[in-house]
Amino acid sequence: MDILWLEQSDVKTVINMPLTLSAVENGFREHGLKKVQMPPKSYLYFDKHNGDLRTMPSFMEEQDIAGVKIVNVHPDNREKGLPTVMAVIVLNSTETGAPLGIMDGTHITDMRTGAAGGVAAKYLARPDSHVVGMVGTGEQARTQLLALSEVMDIEEVKITSRNITHCQSFVKDMQKVVNCDFTRKDSIKEVCDCDVLVTTTPVREPVVMSGWVHEGTHINAIGADSMGKQELDSALLNRSKIIVDDIVQASHSGEINVPLSKGAISQSDIHAELGEVVAGIKKGRQSDEDITIFDSTGLAVQDLVTANIVYTKAVEMGIGKKIKLF
Repeated sequence: MDILWLEQSDVKTVINMPLTLSAVENGFREHGLKKVQMPPKSYLYFDKHNGDLRTMPSFMEEQDIAGVKIVNVHPDNREKGLPTVMAVIVLNSTETGAPLGIMDGTHITDMRTGAAGGVAAKYLARPDSHVVGMVGTGEQARTQLLALSEVMDIEEVKITSRNITHCQSFVKDMQKVVNCDFTRKDSIKEVCDCDVLVTTTPVREPVVMSGWVHEGTHINAIGADSMGKQELDSALLNRSKIIVDDIVQASHSGEINVPLSKGAISQSDIHAELGEVVAGIKKGRQSDEDITIFDSTGLAVQDLVTANIVYTKAVEMGIGKKIKLF
């Protein structure tokens, strides 16, 4: 039995942001319509090594596709010359259960997370949004901005990071793909003066204060992806419409997990899941004055729909290596 093996260079050859955006938007829609099987992601915590390992299975009923991602998050990996996040994705036949393909999931994770932010901004940001503020300038920030450039007319990007070199590298790379002005700011407060704010930091204490955020802002809160992480001041959540990718998962490991555990907000303060907004079941933004927050934890269906496109296109193009399981 042959399995298609796709390394990262293969994945990068066949996928782009428009394709990923379309797939992820559909994934959210199906999630909102309750047409997916997707248990909450499970965690193994490696406290000794400041890292964790996560498994993320899913099945999309209408598309009849299934698979699982295995992914780590180790913040100290940069010092070792390794990515903070590394992943593999296995696609399985729903008819026999046999593995069809095994592929690099690291690039897919970056792309589908960026695409989720793009979908959120498409449905939740004000139509006249032109200024993006970015707190953090790592790999996640790059794909977030790439996706935003597909769904809005960006005139200016304000950035800040503790490391000036990272800011310079970010601007150098992103100027090649996003035609707009880039401005480095000395403080997060200055960056918050924007239409769409993106936070991609691994912090455990809020770095964005409520008083810095104007009415009408949309926020993509990306960094909080495990228990104890929090980027936004709890008071900001109290002022905002909170839209999560998945209520169960976000309550455990998203931006809302700490405010919920401390009683700063309650489950009733969660306005909707993004899939419900995409599917038209619930409304997102209801006025230009609303502050909207998208709490992104990363869904297995995002990985699945993106990996399925990668696999399908790779087969069509004859890309990858065939390996035998037995």
